[in-house]
Amino acid sequence: MVKHITIISGKGGTGKTTITAAFTALAKNLVIVDADVDAADMHLLLHPEVKNSEIFNGLDVAQKNDDICTNCGLCYDNCRYGSFDPDNTLHPEKCEGCAVCELVCPVGAIKMVTRNAGESYISDTRFGTMVHAKMHPGEEATGKLVALVREKARKIAEKENNDLIIIDGPPGTGCTVIAAITGVDLVLIVIEPTLSGIHDAKRIIEVARHFNVPALACINKYDINEENTAHIIEFCKAEGIDVIGKLAYDETATKAMMDEKTVVEFSDGELAQSIKDIWQKLEKELAK
Repeated sequence: MVKHITIISGKGGTGKTTITAAFTALAKNLVIVDADVDAADMHLLLHPEVKNSEIFNGLDVAQKNDDICTNCGLCYDNCRYGSFDPDNTLHPEKCEGCAVCELVCPVGAIKMVTRNAGESYISDTRFGTMVHAKMHPGEEATGKLVALVREKARKIAEKENNDLIIIDGPPGTGCTVIAAITGVDLVLIVIEPTLSGIHDAKRIIEVARHFNVPALACINKYDINEENTAHIIEFCKAEGIDVIGKLAYDETATKAMMDEKTVVEFSDGELAQSIKDIWQKLEKELAK
């Protein structure tokens, strides 16, 4: 049975992708998912070779036939998103897909049509198959795209008899995160010992608990504020979440990124060893 693990952080910039990429180098027989479709960056370290790409259609948007429009103004009067000017000129980029204009148009001059909102990809990497995507700037339905890449990864894993799907989750606590963690076997929450990091980690813990997803935590750059690190450990203990590792601030992560490698490929130093220790604990938890 395929196991699913998502690495999340509650906020951006915690080192989540750096840690996840290192896990992909340590894991065996896996499918990799980059679920941060708004700002994907796993490809910078894994250099995927795209084998298949598909257009992703997001929200339907309005399309107006000026040849049959009677300029009655009902579209302008009823649109709440400013998609129409007073002269009934349509601005599709402002459309939110509610379709009220199509409903009220008395002559059928407005129809809802699909719009290319991004692309999804299936690629080869040196660690295994990677499923990833790119959402076009300003587009909606990112949660739908995350669900799509996860579903593609599941089908690949079942077809190729993979044991594991590792998901690099998006930051935050919104719909994309929910789409990335729903139904997984385990989430690892990467927390940094800053006030914003602690605040957002508390929020993501609540999200994971709401969806009944087992959670573990690790603290990245714990030594930049050991008082906050102690607070995180205390909080997680009270919430019943094990902190399975602490990673010290280490410029090796930046150097590895500049060399376009994962930390565990670039170095066998303290940071790499700490990540390996965390991964061994995750493997034991997934095996239960």
